[in-house]
Amino acid sequence: MSVWIDIGALEDVPLRGARMIKTPMGCVAVFRTSENEVFALDNACPHKAGPLAEGIVHGKSVTCPLHNWVISLETGEAQGADEGRVATYQARVENERILLDRAFLRARVAA
Repeated sequence: MSVWIDIGALEDVPLRGARMIKTPMGCVAVFRTSENEVFALDNACPHKAGPLAEGIVHGKSVTCPLHNWVISLETGEAQGADEGRVATYQARVENERILLDRAFLRARVAA
């Protein structure tokens, strides 16, 4: 059974935007698409650890602000000719609140 952690209001993350969330288990980049879908990934691009939460969200992808790598919000995989991946975490929206699955965060090192 999943235990969910409330990390904030959906409105705290702008449409086609992101926020870096500090949890007791570490930092996670939380993204909101134009369709109000929410995704959670490691905040570091697999290329040069660029801050993905500062990237441009388009469709179900984010473009890293450092070197324009495109990362899938669904899988964490780099798209196109680039290779690499970041960890993804289960996220959901309930009553306009964003929730992350605690079990997925437990493996993280605290920030």
